[in-house]
Amino acid sequence: MTDLALELLRVEYAYRRDVALRGVSLKVEPGEVVAITGPSGCGKSTLLHCAAGILRPQAGTVQLVGQNLADLSEANRTRLRRTQAGVVLQFGQLVPDLTLIDNVALPLLLEGHDRQAARRAAREWLDRAGVGEDATAVPGELSGGQNQRAAVARALVTGPAIVFADEPTGSLDSLAGEQMMELLLASVRNGGAALVLVTHDNMIAAYADREVRLRDGVVQHEVALS
Repeated sequence: MTDLALELLRVEYAYRRDVALRGVSLKVEPGEVVAITGPSGCGKSTLLHCAAGILRPQAGTVQLVGQNLADLSEANRTRLRRTQAGVVLQFGQLVPDLTLIDNVALPLLLEGHDRQAARRAAREWLDRAGVGEDATAVPGELSGGQNQRAAVARALVTGPAIVFADEPTGSLDSLAGEQMMELLLASVRNGGAALVLVTHDNMIAAYADREVRLRDGVVQHEVALS
């Protein structure tokens, strides 16, 4: 039996008195593309953050590439995310004082890769994402869309087993968004990785193999799209 890329079992999460997730379960196979959809405030981003180990759920379990996140220290969760999971957050979250090439090379450098080799890999991914000409710029010198492209390059540079993307095309126009989705899909499928995508855009969700729709912190329905 193939190991799951991701498994959530009855995950609950609340921000003080605001309950975001109410016992959500989800399984994602290697190579599968899953779109998490639903209205604003339904728990989409919270689900992604719990799945990636950024947030600790108050109840339930999260298995990421076969490891129970509750059994790992904060440092080991961070390392697992850095080596096995690519994460694209809604506003990029690049390091403001680093150039794009150093932002993208950072996950490799933190794992002890040779600096020149890491920068070569970073340059290749920036070129694929369409921002290679901006490699020496810092995030504050660029548009939100350019930074988002660099954030996608950073998520893919390590060859992760699973990619989490929270509105990855939100800062891009429709054509650029389609190009970015093609890059994400080609990259994860060529490497056999899974992709968990949070989006409010039906056109972007249509790229997925399966749609999981949330409402009020619970799974409202799941539907195969391909």
